Amino acid sequence: MLTENATQYHEDQSDVEGFDPLASMLPDWTEAKTAAFQKEIMSFRHNLAETGLFTDEALIDLLERHPSEKLDVCTMGASDHPLYPNKFRTGDFRGVPARVLLEAAKAGRVWINVREAMNVHADYKKTLDAMYGRLSEKTGNRAFNPKGGILISSPVARVPYHFDKTQTILWHVRGQKRIYLYPLTQKFISDEAYENTITNYLNDDLPYETSFDADAEIIDIPEGTALTWPLNSPHRVNNQTFCVSVTTEYSTRETGMKNAAMLTNATLRHRLGMNPSYANDGDMARKLKSVVGRVLRKTPLVPDMTTTDMVTFRIDETAESFVVDTEPYPRTF
Repeated sequence: MLTENATQYHEDQSDVEGFDPLASMLPDWTEAKTAAFQKEIMSFRHNLAETGLFTDEALIDLLERHPSEKLDVCTMGASDHPLYPNKFRTGDFRGVPARVLLEAAKAGRVWINVREAMNVHADYKKTLDAMYGRLSEKTGNRAFNPKGGILISSPVARVPYHFDKTQTILWHVRGQKRIYLYPLTQKFISDEAYENTITNYLNDDLPYETSFDADAEIIDIPEGTALTWPLNSPHRVNNQTFCVSVTTEYSTRETGMKNAAMLTNATLRHRLGMNPSYANDGDMARKLKSVVGRVLRKTPLVPDMTTTDMVTFRIDETAESFVVDTEPYPRTF
């Protein structure tokens, strides 16, 4: 586990006259971190808290001005589901003041994803540019084109077992968060499970068994710490307290090639009844399937398994948990 507490470090830095958190965004980066970046599970410090953009007041202001179509307010489903425990449910937050949304996240079973907040708003975009500007300087990678969302989540929030289709960094800002990272093998993320998420654009969840935890790397993430891991590593996240984090994603040549090849395999499996295997393909087969996948993406041949995003609850300030169940209806906002 990561047990080093970064809080005192940040308090010390914020007292330094002339301290600029944007210019000093990655204060502990080393050559060893450059070598491990995108290849291993690794952590590094950041100075996001010192920007002032993640206080309660700043988050309320952000929620008030963020477009509703890029805001997700969710709660967790049953924890005892045999394959998809804690699966998220979509909520209706229309007409609810931003202050109440933040209170709901602090007190109830509410998880808020302010999607692309770091891109949409100029003050946050300036910070995102500093984050990845420093990463570019440190790693020599000039091809970053990141998207960044802000996660505001309750003390009991549980992110289900899933994987990310792109390179991802979790920049933790406030609270105590624990992440479980699992090996990149067919046992934990099969080709077929990967293909199913490639053709379902609303869902990255994977089938989960509690026995998987015996092989997990369990990491407690201190405030002021970022964590990244090899592409597509399965993981799940548990909060211990109210948390605020930034999650950024960016595509690379590797992610584009793999996702396109998986799209080809999904089409072969569902349209032709074949049993393709990315894990067993050689480099040439993967490259060929990647080319084919880019073509298939523009055709109706790709099976679309995306289901309608259904709203199943609404935020209600008078409810003890802030959550009131509703009859399901499609999200149109």
